Amino acid sequence: MVTGDAVVLDVQIAQLPVRAVGALIDIVIMVLLNIIATVLWALTLRQFDLAIAQAIVVIFTVLVFIGYPVVFETATRGRSPGKFAMGLRVVSEDGGPERFRQALFRALAGLVEIWMLFGAPAVIASMVSAKGKRLGDVFAGTVVISERGPKAPPPPVMPPQLAWWASSLQLSGLSVEQADLARQFLARAPQLEPRLRDQMGARIAAEVVAHISPPPPPGTPPQYLLAAVLAERHRRELMRLGAAGPAQAGAGFFPPVAAAPPPPPASPPGPGGFTPPS
Repeated sequence: MVTGDAVVLDVQIAQLPVRAVGALIDIVIMVLLNIIATVLWALTLRQFDLAIAQAIVVIFTVLVFIGYPVVFETATRGRSPGKFAMGLRVVSEDGGPERFRQALFRALAGLVEIWMLFGAPAVIASMVSAKGKRLGDVFAGTVVISERGPKAPPPPVMPPQLAWWASSLQLSGLSVEQADLARQFLARAPQLEPRLRDQMGARIAAEVVAHISPPPPPGTPPQYLLAAVLAERHRRELMRLGAAGPAQAGAGFFPPVAAAPPPPPASPPGPGGFTPPS
């Protein structure tokens, strides 16, 4: 998944068939709970008047259809029993955990689009959305991810000689598509022929440079430039999400860096304490 700052997280958007199976599991559980409510309603008819019995079944029904998803998704950070069985989780669009307000919005929207309208709006919205969002996800600002799918490659390593430049970058002009293209290029660079790799790297780097500032130091290889930009974006996103931690080994390709030669030793002082110029 790509966050709002175009940083790739190790998650995969859940596919509609998998979500449908998970939703079906939750629906079966909620129907069984509603049957229990009906039985309790039938038992209370003999002990209370009709108005109280109807109030009890209405309250229990609301608790089932609204409280069931809200309680489970809030307590387990986005996982109902159906989602747990299918390896799914609801997260915020920025990659953070689902919050109570978001779970409540999803449940209220689900009452209409799933129960009242038999799931038709949810299916249509999921098919139209690039991230497979139903209407509840759109209103709540959430997305359903799969925790069992293949994970994206780790972010590139920051080239040490460009760390000072990358820390001062203005990256707001770089689009999600451009960042994703650069990431895919670095992941495939070791498999490309050198000539094709250099041509593609120069073209992608030129597009990236046109949307960032300040420009890179003269003579910076394209692979270095792209790796520095993506590594810096990833670092800033982790800081924004409060997930800063030890640096992970990254992916990508850029040529090895030659170590800077050590400074020449100082000349010994001459007679009388005079040091000749080097």
